[in-house]
Amino acid sequence: MFSLSNSVVAVILGGGAGTRLYPLTASRSKPAVPIAGKYRLVDIPISNCINSNISRMFVLTQFNSASLNKHIKNTYIFSNFSRGFVDILAAEQTPDNPSWFQGTADAVRQSLRHIGNNDYEYALILSGDQLYQIDFAEMIGNHRDKGADITIATIPVTSDDATDFGILKTDSENNITSFIEKPAKELHKDWVSDTGEEMRKEGKEYLASMGIYIFNRQVMEDLLKDIYPDAKDFGKEIIPNSISEYKVVSYQYEGYWTDIGNVPAFFEANIALTTDIPVFNLFDREKTIYTRPRMLPPAKISGTFMEKTMIAEGSIILANRIEQSLIGVRSRIGYGSTIISSYIMGNDFYETLEVLEENRSRGIPELGIGERCFIKNAIIDKNCRIGNDVRINGGKHLEDTDHVLYTIKEGVIVVKKGAVLPDGFSI
Repeated sequence: MFSLSNSVVAVILGGGAGTRLYPLTASRSKPAVPIAGKYRLVDIPISNCINSNISRMFVLTQFNSASLNKHIKNTYIFSNFSRGFVDILAAEQTPDNPSWFQGTADAVRQSLRHIGNNDYEYALILSGDQLYQIDFAEMIGNHRDKGADITIATIPVTSDDATDFGILKTDSENNITSFIEKPAKELHKDWVSDTGEEMRKEGKEYLASMGIYIFNRQVMEDLLKDIYPDAKDFGKEIIPNSISEYKVVSYQYEGYWTDIGNVPAFFEANIALTTDIPVFNLFDREKTIYTRPRMLPPAKISGTFMEKTMIAEGSIILANRIEQSLIGVRSRIGYGSTIISSYIMGNDFYETLEVLEENRSRGIPELGIGERCFIKNAIIDKNCRIGNDVRINGGKHLEDTDHVLYTIKEGVIVVKKGAVLPDGFSI
């Protein structure tokens, strides 16, 4: 009898240095970046796997992996009577391979000696920087039914978006017949696909690769070890070169999916969670997003007007007004402050009364956000100390810049992790 838990191994790609998400990746790997006030990016693919009854997972990473290791160790603990695990595979030098991961395919190739110690029929390759809720059981069932060697999850996109993705063409049986990476606008007319009536009404006539793949085990090992031993990337090399030699099938997904690999996209994806009915549903009981259980007290709020706001546990909120914002774990916001369209990531610890008193005597702002502050269109990273009367007003009127305390990207101000902004500071 076919069992996903016994037949599938998931490989989650942690990505490179994450420069597009800088400064959020200055001291942590991309999968470890906090999202939605209490989760980490890596929780998304792992939760999708658990909800699909896939319990054997490897996370491949090589940059700033300490916080990611700690999060996974403290979160994903399976029963002694289960075969389930979430293991970190960091890049390592070996006598036959002295280099770090050179791309997605190279990362999997270098990790095969660990992954291959498991019995499995299918490898599910996932990205660590996407937001979605997919039933992988259905996708793998389609892969089996079609007799596919490789399946690529695809999503319909508009012409404007097509220039940012690998675009596919399929035949009547959903077999992929051709592939082009980030086609220029003038080429789009040749890449229109039948995505279905509903998608066409929305102008979504192009099939984009989501960077989610299923490989038959032997096919993946042959491709990586023997046929293309020097190929570095799945999307640019392995997939395009496999289309003519293997049965490569498209699995069309029409739900919510977004690549949040840069700061503006990350910011928008988080703020979108505050809408009345967000497209990414954190409240769906059948599609639970799992994370570390912190055993924190409930949030405490006093005298604050709030609208379209999510507040994580352990927070102490005395602000005047909070609108369309996410407030992360252990956040502290002082009297009279206003937060609009911002993501406050919160803190990793509380300060004792003794430490608070000592810091006040030395003129050091308390952990969190002080009194009478105004913060708009901003991301405040973990463990920041923002003094009283600080004004942070993001928007398109600001030029991109990188300051020792903050970075501005496309109007979004990111206050760096652990930054100290004195009283009266203004951006």
